[in-house]
Amino acid sequence: MKQNKDELKSARQGATPFAQTYFHGTKADLMVGDLIDVGFNSNYGQRKNAKYIFLTATLDAAIWGAELAFGDGREKIYLVEPIGAIEDDPDLTDKKFPGNPTKSYRSTHPFKVVGEVTSWQGHPPEQVKTMKEHLEQLKEQGIDSLND
Repeated sequence: MKQNKDELKSARQGATPFAQTYFHGTKADLMVGDLIDVGFNSNYGQRKNAKYIFLTATLDAAIWGAELAFGDGREKIYLVEPIGAIEDDPDLTDKKFPGNPTKSYRSTHPFKVVGEVTSWQGHPPEQVKTMKEHLEQLKEQGIDSLND
């Protein structure tokens, strides 16, 4: 089927650029429209009131966030929209992974929950166990998060 130039021009005008998708892995029960904000107990480090909240542009990093989060709840991954500025997460960038290949970020501004990823594959249990053991060893050595 052949389209004329006016029809093609009209179709192109409705196109919009894709927005960056961000994920937040956790065990918290959240609903679409909820805000994730600073000031609650952190899932990591010394579990202090969190100065920052975290998001990532990769599903794999969000899966790690859900798997390593404290608590007994079901692991969840939410699609989130940052409300304010975000910056590289120094625990996963610069010193450890130059260039931020995990696309991990932090913010002092809230994130709005805009959806949930309901179908994802976690890491093998032995890999999660190894990661938790490694984090425990770092804690015993006094190496804590830069984000507490």
